Amino acid sequence: MAQQHNSKADRRNIVRDLIVILKTALNSRGFFFFAVKSSLALITMKQLVSFGRKLVRRRVMDFNQEETRFARCLSTLDLIALGVGATLGAGVYVLAGEVAREKAGPAIVLCFLIAALSSVLAGLCYAEFGARVPKTGSAYLYSYVTVGEIWAFITGWNLILSYVIGTASVARAWSSTFDNLVEQKISTYFKSAMSMNVPALAKYPDVFALILIMLLTGLLTFGVNESALVNKIFTGINLVVLGFVIISGLAKGDIKNWNLTQEDYLFHMNKTMTEGEIEKAFGTGGFAPFGFKGILSGAATCFYAFVGFDCIATTSEEAKNPMRSIPIGIVASLLICFIAYFGVSAALTLMMPYFLLDTNSPLPEAFQYVHWDPARYIVAVGSLCALSTSLLGSMFPMPRVIYAMAEDGLLFRFLSRMHEKTKTPMIATIVSGIVAALMAFLFDLAALVDLMSIGTLLAYTLVAVCVLILRYQPGSLSANSGDLKLVELERLEKSDTTEGDSGDEYNQDTETKPLKERFSMRLLIFPRCDQPTNTSGMIVYGTTATISALFTALCAVLALKGEEVIAGELVFMIPAVILAILSIVCVVIIWRQPQSIESISFKVPLLPILPLISIFVNVYLMMQLDGPTWIRFTVWMAIGFAIYFCYGLKNSSEGANDSLKKKAPIFSVDEESEVEGMTP
Repeated sequence: MAQQHNSKADRRNIVRDLIVILKTALNSRGFFFFAVKSSLALITMKQLVSFGRKLVRRRVMDFNQEETRFARCLSTLDLIALGVGATLGAGVYVLAGEVAREKAGPAIVLCFLIAALSSVLAGLCYAEFGARVPKTGSAYLYSYVTVGEIWAFITGWNLILSYVIGTASVARAWSSTFDNLVEQKISTYFKSAMSMNVPALAKYPDVFALILIMLLTGLLTFGVNESALVNKIFTGINLVVLGFVIISGLAKGDIKNWNLTQEDYLFHMNKTMTEGEIEKAFGTGGFAPFGFKGILSGAATCFYAFVGFDCIATTSEEAKNPMRSIPIGIVASLLICFIAYFGVSAALTLMMPYFLLDTNSPLPEAFQYVHWDPARYIVAVGSLCALSTSLLGSMFPMPRVIYAMAEDGLLFRFLSRMHEKTKTPMIATIVSGIVAALMAFLFDLAALVDLMSIGTLLAYTLVAVCVLILRYQPGSLSANSGDLKLVELERLEKSDTTEGDSGDEYNQDTETKPLKERFSMRLLIFPRCDQPTNTSGMIVYGTTATISALFTALCAVLALKGEEVIAGELVFMIPAVILAILSIVCVVIIWRQPQSIESISFKVPLLPILPLISIFVNVYLMMQLDGPTWIRFTVWMAIGFAIYFCYGLKNSSEGANDSLKKKAPIFSVDEESEVEGMTP
């Protein structure tokens, strides 16, 4: 009994000591602050994880929803005409002369060939997504369903910028061209009556450009059929004029103009110059007087001549058969534009020596050189028609991207209102038209045009990234009632396997549930199966992000210190070589992963090479832009992020859907009754 009493006393003493220690710890400031900090850190970490998940939440495409609110009235021919009209603008009448004289000479035809091949890479990526996701939104929507909401907003916000500036700049070019036809009478009057001497503003308010944009805004709100008809008429006239230029130019051309010498330069220019001065101004002569470097420089400039075909991707809900028409429309429009650019540049450099070309109006000067003066009026008509279709091509997709973002809640929802009769996003069309008209009316757009390039190239890059990621994911396209429907992308998280599993486990429903497997380094090169899995999809996702970062660093080195790298300076060559080797390793890892075998109407060939080349070319061209352009881009993105984080993040439709899924029961009443009625 005494021993039992002693043991109880010992236990009471131990408990008493523990209580004293606990009270001492609770009274200690250090413990208190430690507990508070730990709790705050835990809460902050949970909030950061939750916030990060919101930024990368992907939109789930549900094709069982009601039919589109747009009017499906555009045929394949309408889409081709829209793509050709938007792409084959004033550049074909101006750009060829500038590049031929200053960068490439007769080799400009190779510049357009290289530029066309680069554009086709982006076009094929757009074509595949057009076949996969027949919904309005273009690159914005493609990013949303693949890489998440924040990237989708960045893409859409920059597309809006590029379309607004493109619309305003083309309207001013139209006004300037018409002004030249009437011998500068319009500009002379406004300069004297309404001159503006304010930095960043134009020399005078361009009333003509403002009226033109508002007229086309009214046309777009009136209906898609009417807009498509006007576009086809102007595009047809433009192609007829370009056909006349090509045929007459080749007929009046002289093949000797493709093999000029320095003596020819001295003869035509009537100047006394040294051989070094001639080579600096004229090149070395022949077909490629400025060498391979001049061809690449000219190709980089000519690349922008093919910008505009992506407007076809915004017509997904207005095309009669989008899964077929959009791929055909994109590829056909790029092919037609290449033939036109190639033919015009060849005719131009055959008609007269390249060093005599006028950089502002080369075609009229060329016809005057071969004594066909009346042809300049035909060229003027074609130029105005080209500018009209280019303007319409810039204005047409702009409200549709705004509509798609507003419908998803990332922009103000009133912008998604649809006109009941015309079936067009009327509010978005009017608002975007007013903004573009004011920019054309007041601002000097020369310093802002490069911002168009950032927006367009960023969209091209993200679409290529999305195609690359999506083709290696376990999600698939399954046929249902004769139509292909997009199945939600499976989560790219590793599937947990229990102890004792082999690591390979097929689910019964192989259509929607991918293979489970443990991750190992061996899987980077030697995957275990020939179908995409959660793990292989995660590998491609991470590797694509890595190679995109490597490409960005490599392109930055080449853009800033390219000559030093070529010259073999070790300080710059070694980082470039290391980045190139790491990029090749990433290419091999992606190439070794299994691709989706789901059948769709169009797929990008030669994966992963073609999308990766497209990414590299687009990033390299972005790195060619100057510092002030990147500063303006930063300001624009700051405005966009303010809208997204203050409004879009809270009002996102996908965020609301996620909340409903969390609150909803596992089975609805109907589902429970169906489960109960199922036979075992």
